[in-house]
Order: sequence, then C-alpha cells, then structure tokens
Amino acid sequence: MSESNTPTNPSHEIGHRHDGGALVHPDRFPDPGVPAHKPRLTDTDPAAAKRAERIIVILFSLSSLGTIASLVAYFAVRPDGTTAGVRLSTLLLGVCLAVSLLGIGFAAVHWAKALMSNHEYIDERHPIATSPESREVAVVALQQGIEDSGIARRGLLKGAFVGSLLLFPLTIAVPLVSSVGADWNVSKFRHTLWHKGRRLAYDPDGRLVKATDLTVGSVAHVMPDVPEEDRRTEEWITEKAKSVVLLIRLNPEDIRAEQRPGASYDGIVAYSKICTHVGCPVALYEQQTHHLLCPCHQSTFDVADGAKVVFGPARRPLPQLPITVDDEGYLVAEDDFSEPIGPSYWERLK
Repeated sequence: MSESNTPTNPSHEIGHRHDGGALVHPDRFPDPGVPAHKPRLTDTDPAAAKRAERIIVILFSLSSLGTIASLVAYFAVRPDGTTAGVRLSTLLLGVCLAVSLLGIGFAAVHWAKALMSNHEYIDERHPIATSPESREVAVVALQQGIEDSGIARRGLLKGAFVGSLLLFPLTIAVPLVSSVGADWNVSKFRHTLWHKGRRLAYDPDGRLVKATDLTVGSVAHVMPDVPEEDRRTEEWITEKAKSVVLLIRLNPEDIRAEQRPGASYDGIVAYSKICTHVGCPVALYEQQTHHLLCPCHQSTFDVADGAKVVFGPARRPLPQLPITVDDEGYLVAEDDFSEPIGPSYWERLK
C-alpha cells in the first residue's frame, strides 16, 4: 500500500486573497483561477468615492423620512370606516413603508458595490473543527472587512446608516403598541348579519337573488340584503366583510355532502368567501372539479363535499350558509353560518 503523493495546496488558509494565476494539480482538472482584479472608479478617484458616499447618505436619509412619514400617516390619516378612507390610509402607509425599506435596501446595495472592498477571495474547504490559528485569521478577516467597508472613517455615512436602521422598527412597534387596549373580542366572528329570512343580494349593486337566476355552473358573489340607509353607516363595511358569500349552483346529483341537512336548495350552495387559513377571499371556482381556490396560499375546497379542504394549508372547511327560497322565489338564509367564519384563533381548537 503506497502513500498518496498529492501535493498540499498552500492556499488553504482562510481569507487568502487571489489576484490571478492558477493552481494546478496533477490528478485534477487545472484550476482556471480568478481573473486579475480590476479597480473601480471609486477605488481610484476620491471625488467619485465622495459622490457615492453622498448618494448613500441621501438614500438612508430618504429611508428615515419614509419611517417618520409612515408614523405621521398612521396617526393623522386613520381609517374612517368608509372605503375611500381605508384606501387612503392603506395607500399612504404602503408608500411610506416602501420608501423606508427601499431606501435602506438601495443604500446597502450601492454601498456594497461602490465603496466596500470588491477584491476576490478564495476560501478553500477545511475541517469543521477550526484551529486557534484559523480563528485568529477569521478575526483578522473580519477586521479587514470593517476597514474595507469604510464605515469607521466615514462618520456621516455611519450616522445615516445607524439612524435609518434605528428608526425603521418604529413602523412596526408603534402600531403594535397603539393596538394595546383595542377590541379583541373574537366572539364577534361567531355571528354575522345573516339570520332566518334575510334575503340574499348581489354584491355590490344590492339586487335580490332569485333561484331561477342561477343556472348549473354559475357563480354569484352575494351579501345580506339590508336597507340602503344601513349601508351608509361605518359598521356596514365590517359587518359586510364578515358576511360575504359565494353562491354556486351545482347539479343536485353532484352534491356528496353538506355541513348540515337541507343547507342547499335545488343544487344551490352558499359558502363563506373568507378562507379559513388567514382570511383571504376565496373566489376562484373550477366548474369541472367543483373546487374553490384561495389565491393567497392555494388552499382548495370542494364545494360538492361540504367545502372540505382538499389541498393547501387551511385546516377547516368553509362555513356553509343554509339557504332556501321564500314565497316570492327569492333566496333567503335559513340561519347564520354553521360555525364562526374566518381563520382559526386561540379560542378555537381547529
């Protein structure tokens, strides 16, 4: 038995800088090596480096302004219960948060590309257990990285960077803190506007729904029929959001199961549109398979089988609204939903 004569690679130390050339092993393919280092403009021109630093400072400053603006928008433009108010508040918060995050992101990328060291390094594989010498080399490499970043000698850049990072968590912390003492009464999800005898109306125009309007395979988005003046109140948006329903007409022979006997009428079934995973609107219907798809996380429900989950992260079927028709042929609810609508919460085991 002969010993291996494979030469030892002298570049196994951590952080070895490689400025060109190739390592050749007689029993392996030649290592093409790393191309010779090409300095950037900011490496050779101090004025260019200064311009890059100013751009980075401006980007971090924009991030800080975006954070402050998001806090102002959060307190100054609160949702007033109307659709326009909710949209405006959401838009302002979204734009301000985007400026805050993108400012940090673009500044970090530009900093890395323009000012931090861009020398090529080769780190050869080594045993998992590092020696004290290797640890010392790693510390030296970290110190070299700090020096290459220029953060120690660029005080303005360092201040802008630290300031933007310290301010950004306020966009999350302030809303969380201000929600302390808010209404956490989850029992409200156990009841909606539906009750025995309440008619179904098309969403959003409010026209009443007749059973004869629906053909096999048709789908309708419906809401409770309430007086016009009630739809102008602040409570209407919240109550409507809990009560939205997807109405589907199937061939009665295709219905395999229901959550309660007599819940459908002549093949017409009504299920909550609120996904039982995280509350997204379930509204994509596949006619051939009778499957409802949630576009957020692809939870799939079989409406011909009690809206049971057939795929995805949801754990519970969609709550079913029991329906029938009144003397005039209009679809009406027989009762409220069979169970609380929406995602699971801490008082619900499933």
